[in-house]
Amino acid sequence: MMQNHSLSGQRLGRQALLFPLCLVLYEFSTYIANDMIQPGMLSVVAQYNAGIEWVPTSMTAYLAGGMFLQWLLGPLSDRIGRRPVMLTGVVWFIVTCLATLLAQDIEQFTLLRFLQGISLCFIGAVGYAAIQESFSEAVCIKITALMANVALIAPLLGPLVGAAWVHAAPWEGMFVLFAVLAAFAFVGLQRAMPETATRLGETLSLKALWRDYAEVMKNLRFVAGALATGFVSLPLLAWIAQSPIIIMSGEQLSSYEYGLLQVPIFGALIVGNLLLARLTSRRTVRALIMMGGWPIVAGLILASVATVASSHAYLWMTAGLSVYAFGIGLANAGLVRLTLFASEMSKGTVSAAMGMLQMLIFTVGIEVSKHAWLTGGNGLFSLFNLANGLLWLGLMVVFLRDKRVGNSLEG
Repeated sequence: MMQNHSLSGQRLGRQALLFPLCLVLYEFSTYIANDMIQPGMLSVVAQYNAGIEWVPTSMTAYLAGGMFLQWLLGPLSDRIGRRPVMLTGVVWFIVTCLATLLAQDIEQFTLLRFLQGISLCFIGAVGYAAIQESFSEAVCIKITALMANVALIAPLLGPLVGAAWVHAAPWEGMFVLFAVLAAFAFVGLQRAMPETATRLGETLSLKALWRDYAEVMKNLRFVAGALATGFVSLPLLAWIAQSPIIIMSGEQLSSYEYGLLQVPIFGALIVGNLLLARLTSRRTVRALIMMGGWPIVAGLILASVATVASSHAYLWMTAGLSVYAFGIGLANAGLVRLTLFASEMSKGTVSAAMGMLQMLIFTVGIEVSKHAWLTGGNGLFSLFNLANGLLWLGLMVVFLRDKRVGNSLEG
């Protein structure tokens, strides 16, 4: 069992590595469960004799589940332990995936998608809190950056593999695959996940919970950091949500070309993460965030100028978003780390508060981006993305006002 203290930054033993690797396998299985099934939803609605209006409802239900219990799971894991809560979440995902095989109609299928989505709550509020508490800052940022790369494979591979799957096999088989991946993750987490909770044995009362969240939200630097992580990621999520419409409906390109246009953006994000992993031991977190800020803002400006000048400049928009994505890869893991430790409150509560603020920004922001594109095409869509980048910049001024924040190699 891995020891419950920070590990030194140089080398991670196999046992220490097993925990983050199995957590990211679970994360990957929950992400791919969203990205793979979407291309198969036409087959699902046909099988259940439902209308195509149910196709996007699958994703809406899944993400709604992802918001449902986040507020409770972090504080709960502070008090009864990260391990039992995390392992329960993995079992929940396995059971709800296999239960999909028993669904009789589209309503039951959609309810099960919501129940599967609840599994997303365990990743940030419990799993990532445990990662942050288990490793020293430099090692933690390196692990978080590398984990992000694995998670990013899902939106790249998911739609392509899902489209191929429904041509070759029944869609139900996907849910067996998701359950099997999660089962492997469970075995590894059961063996290697440390117990890092700091408030074990305390009773959980709603009054105390409200007081804890109020205490976290009173911390201006935490709120600035949490909002910043949401706003800076929103252009990427807006692109994931809107790009099928922008590329295939707006520009009349094929699904193959749509797939190719995802590669430079997610590739740049992965390159940014890999560079971050190399630089963490040589640069302060503050320096890495500021270094990432330049491509973040420059890329969003490039995409805006190009699409305002010519609405069909989708290649320039892709180029701009790729530069922006590289900046995100460089800056975001460090910002997440500093935000979590901006508050003295136990990390389960802080992580949950951060997750809820981000989910609120994503839920509202994706809807606003959709209406921006419907109203003003690629130009207004890109200007909306730029506005989010500028909001991030303003929040960073507040967050980094104290020159000591993130200004040492060990935070």
